[in-house]
Amino acid sequence: MAPKLLLVGGGKMGSALLSGLVAAGWAPIGDLAVSETDPAQRARLEATHPGLTVVGGPVEADDVLLAVKPDVAEAALRALGASGPRRVLSIVAGISSDRLEASLPAGSVVVRAMPNTPSLIGAGVAGLSGGVAAASDDLDWAEGILSAVGTVVRLPERHLDAVTGISGSGPAYVFLVAEALIEAGVTAGLPRDVSKQLVVGTLLGASKMLDETGQEPADLRAAVTSPGGTTAAAVRTLEFKAVRSAFIEAVAAATERSRQLGR
Repeated sequence: MAPKLLLVGGGKMGSALLSGLVAAGWAPIGDLAVSETDPAQRARLEATHPGLTVVGGPVEADDVLLAVKPDVAEAALRALGASGPRRVLSIVAGISSDRLEASLPAGSVVVRAMPNTPSLIGAGVAGLSGGVAAASDDLDWAEGILSAVGTVVRLPERHLDAVTGISGSGPAYVFLVAEALIEAGVTAGLPRDVSKQLVVGTLLGASKMLDETGQEPADLRAAVTSPGGTTAAAVRTLEFKAVRSAFIEAVAAATERSRQLGR
């Protein structure tokens, strides 16, 4: 029997989404199957999800989640073409729906999305857009998959490169900030485990304030920045070091790289 959803690619993002879907109630036996070319990764997936069908080649399925590297995405779809997938949800960075559709049988539906790695713990966020043949029920189908592992934002495809630069790559920016803050705490004399606990708690609390208060980041920052105080001194140093500009340029670089991958 064909699976409800075939994941083509079981790497970092594919396995993150797989784990999230299983946690959300999808059955490894019957609902899901994975096509993964790397034998070592196939073994890891089989060990993590007992009973899951994991193969090295194409599997017949109407619905496909494409989670491979950009340079093999079109070849992977052409290999699936003989099995006639009806719908494809692609999380491949940079490859347009037009290019993906050209690699599939006529009439196949493509929906593009860019989720991020917090999908592994059900806290992901994804941008979603439909190709030419995608109808509202196809977008609902794709959102149903992605919402099992986080939140989904629908937007025109022309914005997906920017989504890649902000939220697709975004966790790495946050982790880099966390690394720096932990090291700063150690430099200031804190034990490393205490510094990490303080940093993680601060990031979690600040994120919750952004989410739950609805206030603008600038207003929240101003509320904790007393004139002439410690926070004012820290923020002044960050602005002098052009941290704000560095983040803007980093997102622009990631966005442009996503565009390059799609050419």
